[in-house]
Amino acid sequence: QVNLVESGGDLVQPGGSLRLSCVFSGMFGKEYNMAWYRQAPGKEREWVASISGGFGAASHRTNYTESVKGRFTIRRDDPLKKTYLQMNDVKPEDTGVYYCHARMGTGSEYWGQGTQVTVSS
Repeated sequence: QVNLVESGGDLVQPGGSLRLSCVFSGMFGKEYNMAWYRQAPGKEREWVASISGGFGAASHRTNYTESVKGRFTIRRDDPLKKTYLQMNDVKPEDTGVYYCHARMGTGSEYWGQGTQVTVSS
């Protein structure tokens, strides 16, 4: 079976920091993409960040939505099958449920159940 589990969501003050984690259970393909999405209350789900490349490669490609560039950083630890989203200088607009997403080079896709992030003073 394949399973994605997010953790790290919390209440955080504007300007503060938070790190989200995603643990993957199952078999990876040789190439795969990990991504974070979020859904604010009453809003549509949006893509936030992604990281892709070969399993165990020394470097990976990263991309970010414009609104989080310079504030968020996506990382992955292939041996541990973990993906992280470091969130710095958070804003109230960052509030939402954050979802981990995995896509194998074979085309298989998987979603986690989400973790709540609330940015409020």
